[in-house]
Amino acid sequence: MLTHGYGKLQMLINGAEFGNPIGIGATPSLFLTVLGEFVCPILIIIGLKTRLAAIPTAITMAVAAFIVHGADPFQKKEMALVYLLIFVVIAVLGPGKFGIDKK
Repeated sequence: MLTHGYGKLQMLINGAEFGNPIGIGATPSLFLTVLGEFVCPILIIIGLKTRLAAIPTAITMAVAAFIVHGADPFQKKEMALVYLLIFVVIAVLGPGKFGIDKK
């Protein structure tokens, strides 16, 4: 996720154009996408507030799969669906025994 999120973070910093898939404006959509694809995955990697951090990332992947790629063939939205499933599982199961949340 970080590789996708880093590019979007650069777009946010540089003021680049971004889509408006849920109708809240291009800049808020980009900000929420950066939160879901860059900030929250960092929290998941270190195991800090893992369950809460997985929720925005899962929502971002749901928007990508069902709204942005909704009319596309399954091959276009397959990766977003896989990531969605993974982050839902992380949200349900938590960080495991090595996360900072357990310390």
